[in-house]
Amino acid sequence: MPAKKISPEEIKHLEFLQAVITRMNNNSFQMKGWMVTIVSALLAVYAGTGNNSFVLVATVPTVIFWFLDTYYLWQERKFRGVYNDVAGITNTNKIALFAMRPDLYTGGKYSYFNVFFSVTILWVYLPVIGILKAIYFLL
Repeated sequence: MPAKKISPEEIKHLEFLQAVITRMNNNSFQMKGWMVTIVSALLAVYAGTGNNSFVLVATVPTVIFWFLDTYYLWQERKFRGVYNDVAGITNTNKIALFAMRPDLYTGGKYSYFNVFFSVTILWVYLPVIGILKAIYFLL
């Protein structure tokens, strides 16, 4: 089967979509970095004062960043769906030239709930929460 010819306009559209996907990925990465920084700072304060409440307070930004990180990964998945349809990899939705329609991608792997409990998110945030709880209850 011959490859589909892609016009220069479609290539530009794919470049725009790739830029959005990259930005969402960078935002997701920054959420993880900020979470580690804030939790580390609160643990440093706990180590200096011995006050257990700082360990409990550290779980709050962890959960907040979990939700934010999920949001960015959710948006990234939706834009990857748009990208795949524009590139002709999938044919889930017909996307007009230069349209950015992540709202067309819902349910299944595009649901917020699915992303919230994805392996890439759980393996970052659950261990941090587990470590914080272990510090609080064991020390």
